[in-house]
Parts: sequence; C-alpha cells; structure tokens
Amino acid sequence: MFKDIITNVRQKKPLIHCITNYVTVNNVANILLACGGSPIMADALEEVEEITGICSGLDVNIGTLNARTIQSMEAAARRAHALGHTTVLDPVGAGASKLRTDTAKNLLATGYFQVIRGNMSEIRALAGDAHTTRGVDAAVADAVTEEDLDAAIHFIQDFQAAHQTVVAVTGAIDLVAGPAGTYIIRNGHPMMSAITGTGCMLTAVMTAFCAANPDRITEAAAAAVAAMGLCGERAYEKTVQARAGTGSFCMYLIDAMSQIDDTMLAEGRRVTYHEQT
Repeated sequence: MFKDIITNVRQKKPLIHCITNYVTVNNVANILLACGGSPIMADALEEVEEITGICSGLDVNIGTLNARTIQSMEAAARRAHALGHTTVLDPVGAGASKLRTDTAKNLLATGYFQVIRGNMSEIRALAGDAHTTRGVDAAVADAVTEEDLDAAIHFIQDFQAAHQTVVAVTGAIDLVAGPAGTYIIRNGHPMMSAITGTGCMLTAVMTAFCAANPDRITEAAAAAVAAMGLCGERAYEKTVQARAGTGSFCMYLIDAMSQIDDTMLAEGRRVTYHEQT
C-alpha cells in the first residue's frame, strides 16, 4: 500500500497550477515545495490556459470565490482535462451560499475533475443532502464517527459512482473512495483544525501526489491524506516539546511534510481498505 508514491513525487517534482484561496496561498505554496512539488499561482483568465499547459496538475479551490475567478477555473479545468492532466476540486464552503454551492456543482458536472476533496458537509451539499453548515467547517451533525462509519462509506461510494471521480472526505476519520473501494484513514490530530488552511494545503499535496502517480489516482489521493495526517501528528509532538502554540504548529506541519518519505508513511499510517460491494 502506497509503495513509492512519495518517492515519485520527489523525483518528478510535478509543477502544480493552483487557483486557490488567497487566505492560505502562502502555506499552500510552501507545503507543495515541502512535499516535493512545485507551485505556480495564476488566476487571470488571460493566462490560465497557458499556465495550465506547462503544468502536470491543477488545484481548483473555491475558498475566495468571485465572478472573475469562476471563469478562470472553468477555462483552466477545460484545458487540463484536454491535456490529460491531474485535476482536483476543493469545494470550500459549499452549502454556505448559493454561489459557492452552484459553482462547485457546475465545476463537478463538467466531468473535468479526477478528484474532489472536501469535508462531509461540503460533499453532502453537492449531493443535495446537507444537514447544515458552519461556513468552511464541517457541521457537527456531518462528522464521520466510528458509529456511523458504514453509512458514511456507503454515502461516498454512491457519490463516487454517480460522478465518476475519486472522492476524499476529510475529518476526524478520513475516507477516500474510488471505483474499487474506500480507504479509511485514522491519521491526524485535532490541532490541525486550529489553524487556517490545512484542507487547502492537503488539496495541493493531493494534486502533486496524483500528478506524480497518474496511474494510481485513488491510492495517491489516499496516500496524501495519510501523509498529511501523519505530519499533523508529528507537528503536534514538536509543538508540545517546544511548549509552543498554533503558529509554531503550522511551521512544524510544513517541516514534517518536507521530511516524510515512503518508509515513514509505511510505518506510521493507520489505514484500512474497504472493498466496493
């Protein structure tokens, strides 16, 4: 499981085009560099197709959405799809407003995206099954727990089948569903939710992992989730040792990503696999 996925990222150094959230753009760029990828941020309609053309992956994040960037997202995704590049959609805050929900649904409906990554509230909003929303955070009612794990797996497998895209749902328990089954990932630490942008950072890392392993998209997406969670655990340990707080935790998280390799992931991952029935 996950053999050589990180090694491939570090060897290939995929260039990732990020049309992303300006709240978190610096950390997104830094964690991409830390995992072995290379970032380029461009959202002007006049250049997004050209920039996408020189990259091997596209990360579309709707966290700070506006009318101008919607056009850029559509154009870049269309170009990436035509070139056969990895495309990942992060529907940040879907369910919080009509604009966000409709934009994410429209982007997903193009069929251009190989992977979609969000919290359970965002994915439920795209399925028309949202309970409620807390802005960009998952609602408590939507949290994946051990008690409702089977139902959550069934839900995302149905969503995956309906949209023919790998679906990554992140939270206390992470799920990554592909056509053959679902990875259940229990790596991570609650402190990851105390800083802005861990989801945005993960989506960028996921894009790099998938771009470097294009024949193993579901496995690469799951490896990215497990690696990010493991880095969160290691960052928390460093934070406690330093008697530090959330600012240092963010720095240690990026540090951990710069140091992780396939051996560390194999030894530290807490992942099981549920085959599609």
